[in-house]
Amino acid sequence: MPRRALDNPLVPDLLGLLLEGDAHPHQLLAALQTDGGARASVAHRGTVYNTVAALAEAGWITPLGREREGNRPERTVYTLTPAGRAELVRRLDAEIRDPRREFSRFLGAVAHLGALGPRGAESALTERATRLGTRIAEDEERLAGAHARGVPRLFVIEAEYALTLARAELGWLHGLVDEIRTGTLAWPASKESA
Repeated sequence: MPRRALDNPLVPDLLGLLLEGDAHPHQLLAALQTDGGARASVAHRGTVYNTVAALAEAGWITPLGREREGNRPERTVYTLTPAGRAELVRRLDAEIRDPRREFSRFLGAVAHLGALGPRGAESALTERATRLGTRIAEDEERLAGAHARGVPRLFVIEAEYALTLARAELGWLHGLVDEIRTGTLAWPASKESA
């Protein structure tokens, strides 16, 4: 298995899921896809199965045995090894300490917002703000439900962080749309009109 398979951004997620409990790759895939976050977009069957194989080859996880549910195929259940736990801790520690700039597709699009023109930019940003507001409300409801069920805060702290970022973005979007509407955001003349 190529070493770069261990550089897959899913590695900490898979190790973290196995920290929570033993699982087979199909269960890991389902957990990643259920999350609905950024990792869901890169969690595909082949990627998860290949990454699990790389983790096993590295000695970070080990098979416990095979299980079969009903007439489904047998699946290998994996558990986290002490080396895997140590690797997870090492990676998490490094990620938390390093405030790297992360490039998102949205950031790439915003870098060229001027191409949409003032009205197009206002429309696109307003629609994003509306959709983001809906997502924030849904996430707040899920988080409140988790708190009501007595889920310890430490287990939902990433949801709090995601909500904080989403709320900050929503505020920024509203401010930018307001600047476009009032004309306080300078819009240079396009090359076509020059």
